[in-house]
Amino acid sequence: MSAAAVTLPRTQTRPAAAWRSYRFELVKLLAQWPVRLAVLACWIGPALLVAAISQQSSLPADTVFGRWMHQTGWAGPLVALSFSCSWVLPLLTSLVAGDVFASEDRLNTWRHLLVAVRSPRRIFATKALASLTIILALVAGLAISGIVGGLLAAGNRPLVGLDGHLLAPGQAAGAVLLAWVSTLAPTLAFAGVGLLGSVAFGRSPLGLVTPALLALLMQIAQLLPLPVVVRVALPSYAYTAWRGLFTDPAQTGPLVIGVVVSLVLAASTSALAYRLFMRRDFTDVAYDGFGRRVLVRAVLPLAVLFAVIVAVIAGTTSASGSGIDGAKLNRSLTTAFAHLYRMQTAELHRPAVTEAELRAGASCQKGGGLEANSGPGNDWRCVVTWRLPGSAAVGQAIYQLDVNPDGRYVADGDGPQELNGFFQVQTAAGNVPNPLWQFDGYINLLTATSSG
Repeated sequence: MSAAAVTLPRTQTRPAAAWRSYRFELVKLLAQWPVRLAVLACWIGPALLVAAISQQSSLPADTVFGRWMHQTGWAGPLVALSFSCSWVLPLLTSLVAGDVFASEDRLNTWRHLLVAVRSPRRIFATKALASLTIILALVAGLAISGIVGGLLAAGNRPLVGLDGHLLAPGQAAGAVLLAWVSTLAPTLAFAGVGLLGSVAFGRSPLGLVTPALLALLMQIAQLLPLPVVVRVALPSYAYTAWRGLFTDPAQTGPLVIGVVVSLVLAASTSALAYRLFMRRDFTDVAYDGFGRRVLVRAVLPLAVLFAVIVAVIAGTTSASGSGIDGAKLNRSLTTAFAHLYRMQTAELHRPAVTEAELRAGASCQKGGGLEANSGPGNDWRCVVTWRLPGSAAVGQAIYQLDVNPDGRYVADGDGPQELNGFFQVQTAAGNVPNPLWQFDGYINLLTATSSG
């Protein structure tokens, strides 16, 4: 008698529902006290900081729009944005995305999570989505809090742009909101780096500090006289390119390129993190990261991608060198001076004059004419000339320019004293800020350079 083979039916175990896994990951993140403190700080801190600074006699004039915080509530959120782009946003990505996978390694809870969810793909997707949700909430808190604090402290008034033209309150509101939205792209790029570090380094603290370390390196790189095609390819470029929204016409080209580059980097780092995660051996209780294999599986592909981005930008734009030259500064300073001269004329209740009637012009030289008329530096000297309608006399003003590698410059008045020598001017209603004393400007690094 032979026994017939008996085939027992197998039950197919389905993964847990995606929305339940996502909710579970979201609850786990919000249960961590550092994340809770970050949410509280982002939704309250900027409002308090902006309101406090706006009431001080000394303003952060070295920060873009800092000198206008007494005049309009729309300057405050831009000051908060500048500070957030430097350190806050990358640190938040470290706190959230840089720890979302590593925390499971430290707590040794991967076995329980795999049994509960039954799908590594779903685990990765829900963890990444939960991290993204928290990061978006933190950025929204920073923006809303800064706007509310600024408006309560200084009111809904026009904002002086980076070329001297006035933005009406409605225009300023739209530009400020768009500037904050544009920073989501580089923040996602740093978040992708955080996910990659969290997967690659396991319980090691290196994963947690990877986005912060990258932000530090980007800060150093932004201070160097890098070629403009390399500067634009950095994930941090979009953190400064939003300044082009505050010129007339708006310089949207650099911002669009910066956002696209950041999104490409965000997608690439997330894909590499997913690849490493799916290749992991979860049965190894002594797992401590991928070690040297990270160099081959993550660092080298990103280095190749960076080289490709640089080549594409070099081939599709007319930018060369540092992107800064005398001709660009001449045009930018001429425009800004003409706008701000009209503003000063209105403050002093003098006869109105248009930019065309002024016929203003600027001539800038670097290093007293002993250096090439290009590149960043604090040794730019510019002479601005103009003519008033009905007068044959030619007015002349001198400015010392401190030009940053990212295209922003600070023009400091150096005479005549009655025009730009004092930070206030006397009017019938009292002393008011002198718009021609010191002001910020911005040039487009991606336009073709020319001798000037």
